[in-house]
Amino acid sequence: MAGSIYGKHFAISTWGESHGKGVGVVIDGCPAGLPLCEADIQEYLNRRKPGQSQFTTSRTEGDKAEILSGVFEGRTTGTPISILVANTSQRSQDYSEIASYYRPGHADYTFDMKYGFRDYRGGGRSSGRETIGRVAAGAVAAKILKELGITVCAYTRSIGPVEIDEKQFDMEEIQKNSFYMPDKEAAEKAGEYTGQCMEEKDSVGGVVECIVDGMPTGVGEPCFEKLDANLAKAVLSIGAVKGFEIGSGFAAAKARGKQNNDPFVNHGNGIEKESNHAGGTLGGISDGSRIVLRAAVKPTSSIAAQQHTVNQKGENIEISVKGRHDPVIVPRAVVVVEAMTALTIVDALMEGMSARMDFIEKIWGR
Repeated sequence: MAGSIYGKHFAISTWGESHGKGVGVVIDGCPAGLPLCEADIQEYLNRRKPGQSQFTTSRTEGDKAEILSGVFEGRTTGTPISILVANTSQRSQDYSEIASYYRPGHADYTFDMKYGFRDYRGGGRSSGRETIGRVAAGAVAAKILKELGITVCAYTRSIGPVEIDEKQFDMEEIQKNSFYMPDKEAAEKAGEYTGQCMEEKDSVGGVVECIVDGMPTGVGEPCFEKLDANLAKAVLSIGAVKGFEIGSGFAAAKARGKQNNDPFVNHGNGIEKESNHAGGTLGGISDGSRIVLRAAVKPTSSIAAQQHTVNQKGENIEISVKGRHDPVIVPRAVVVVEAMTALTIVDALMEGMSARMDFIEKIWGR
């Protein structure tokens, strides 16, 4: 299977299946000397793991990270970093009957058509557990960015029709509610709405917003390696994500040029923008302002409600998906969006190191 490697200079390769012995990632290109331990990675994995609230699957995986290589005496060695997370709570029997039919919203049909064979136990590589490797690698990328004064923070902007109120925005509130929303009142309403969906054996989606602060100007390559284009690819590669926008996004299509343009000003502290409709990039290159992006996350595909589908024989059948599934996947996707953003930024920073002669001279000049 191709397509499990992401990045050019800070490259990751995720591996494993949801009901195999484990999942993980190999990171190639991490600089030597970065302080790193398993607790750094565990902090991120704990935000992604199941069983944290009534709105997540009851599958109680520990999701404990084990660093197998690339770290010695608490610092990275510059060699590949291999991270393993063992699977400990598989119930493959819950999925035995789906081997013969195609679940709506899942990759069952497309995997069969592409490979002529599929791992039906929880979706195999198309399962949400594949994101564990991304999050583990993202934790390492975030540590690199922290050393450079760059922070990446994602949160839930909306659940179904419930959206946060900008006037009530509280960054500290994000870690205080099960939806990772920076608005306490919106989180309570989101809980009520999700509860209604659960009663109806249905699921709900939402929007994850991610902001990058401290971003230097000049990161990203023109044409096919634009920073925003690579961020879009990174975020859209997450299984449940069906839409991406940066800055004003689709709202820019309804605006006029004078409204949408961000005027430049200089109040004595250097050149900056008065507004940020562009979302932190111009011409695919970072402009020094905050990067703001959003990901539209679909409702969980596995639902207990009765649905019609087709089996491998081409016969029309009725099904009700069994097993342990999230009624809403958005809260657990927050850290995945954050991780993919961090990975993309680090890779772009490394790419940009060769953009100018003076950059090269700072490292190699005599």
